[in-house]
Amino acid sequence: MQASYIRESERLTALDRYDILDTPPEEAFDRITRLTRSVFDVSMATISLLDGHRQWFKSRQGFHSCETSRGMALCDYTIRESVPLVIPDTLADERYREHPSVTGDPHVRFYAGAQLRVTGGHNIGTLCAFDTRPRGFSTEEAAILQDLARIVLSELELRTLLMQDSLTGALSRRALRDETTRAITLATRHGHHLSLIMFDLDHFKAINDNNGHHVGDRVLAACVRAVQGMLRKADCVGRIGGEEFAVLLPHTDFADAMQVAEKIRAAIAGVVVPGARGPIAVSASLGVAAVDRTAHDTDELIRRADVAMYEAKQAGRNRCMAWHAPNIAPDRLRRVFKAGHISFHGGASTINCTVRGLSAVGASIDVISTGDIPEHFRLIIPVDHIARNCRILGKRERHIDIAFE
Repeated sequence: MQASYIRESERLTALDRYDILDTPPEEAFDRITRLTRSVFDVSMATISLLDGHRQWFKSRQGFHSCETSRGMALCDYTIRESVPLVIPDTLADERYREHPSVTGDPHVRFYAGAQLRVTGGHNIGTLCAFDTRPRGFSTEEAAILQDLARIVLSELELRTLLMQDSLTGALSRRALRDETTRAITLATRHGHHLSLIMFDLDHFKAINDNNGHHVGDRVLAACVRAVQGMLRKADCVGRIGGEEFAVLLPHTDFADAMQVAEKIRAAIAGVVVPGARGPIAVSASLGVAAVDRTAHDTDELIRRADVAMYEAKQAGRNRCMAWHAPNIAPDRLRRVFKAGHISFHGGASTINCTVRGLSAVGASIDVISTGDIPEHFRLIIPVDHIARNCRILGKRERHIDIAFE
């Protein structure tokens, strides 16, 4: 049993190397799922990546949700195999006939998945073709699906080399992380100030829903241009997620960074983009954090700015908030990427999670939803033989910070 936990830990480490989870849609990957759907004449196609608790779609055609719990993922079976998994009729297969994706939405009757196998032999995800009707799938078609999966892997490798977000012109997430790490090293070595601002466009989903994604793309690009117009040459802005960005401010202390954040907020509030129903006004919520003796690595700096940004959203949006240490804070977390389980009700209820930060006294974890999780629970990390009682320090969206009891 422990060997399987170790293999899963190694698989998650391989996935983490690509820094791909929760990144925006990219045409290179969408092109592959469109082609998959067309070549095999199926109603759905996805590029799926599996972390400790969920299946997340880097690209999807015919699916509405951008992620599902790992228990809902047919692909969770596929990544355990070494050859493509083909199920001509899910209702005729005793392993899958009761699966939630078969008995409920999206009512999968046919499934074919090819593994995304990276160096080291780890399957980090799948390229899948689904249909709502049963059908055959020849050996030649399985080989084509494998070839398309290899193209996905080539795009993943290429993506790690890209420095710029093609839509907005901002730095890519990986490039921003690399630049932040370099800036922190210099600031620590020479005693310079360094601050980071996270901002997220308010109600962006409504902009896309009401005007179309092409208008949403123009809004993102216009906002980045407005932000760049407020920055010095030494500053940089990077795209972290769909409508989430970070601004790195070298030689800038906390007080000055708050002033910059307010200027950025005002610049974004001044952006107006033509929409389907008239001009679109935009606003953003911003969080600010600075390097100090308790935060001198990239992950902790970004985490703190993200916490402050979430507080700005909770406080009503269209405002700037500074990061403040909680009354009881865990030691500085080291970045990890491990599968875990949340256990409560005496072990009767269990929820999968992904542990993203860990210290001797606390952890930072991701879940599908924080809604059903009690304030006190037990965190289990099988690969490390950790089982600790915990209490929640803070929640934000699908993320929880906890202290060990």
